[in-house]
Amino acid sequence: MNQEIIDFIIEAKRKTYADNISDCKVDSTRIGSKDYEYSKENMTYHDTYFGGVRFMGQEVIYINSNIPLWGMTYYGVTIDESLTEEAVDKALRPALMHVGEDNSVIPVRGPKKFVNGNFTYKFKSNGNIEDFNGIEEIFKDDKLVYRLYCSGGLIK
Repeated sequence: MNQEIIDFIIEAKRKTYADNISDCKVDSTRIGSKDYEYSKENMTYHDTYFGGVRFMGQEVIYINSNIPLWGMTYYGVTIDESLTEEAVDKALRPALMHVGEDNSVIPVRGPKKFVNGNFTYKFKSNGNIEDFNGIEEIFKDDKLVYRLYCSGGLIK
């Protein structure tokens, strides 16, 4: 996969969900979904997900408007039921804004580790941008409060 596509994935992720003030929200594509879309030149990124404290979603990069090129699926759970979706977002979104800055993990979520107050974000990945899986965790005061599993790669 060429660097231009990897750079686009990073840029699109930073300009959509990770950016709390994103203007890239679009109308739902499926009943009950929340959707983000970002386009640049001949590439379009689309992220659609369902839920809040338990959620699942899918991201797809299209080239030339209609050819799927790359994708990722994910499922996340807030383990500490006392935390709201908004509380987890305050720990998660700042970490996701650092996607692509840590070369020790593939650029599909955040860095390997990010500390924000009493929250610690961790991401581990296996494989490469073309074929991968990963696990993302957030700890509050060293107690696991959130976990996400993701996997994806090239679409042919």
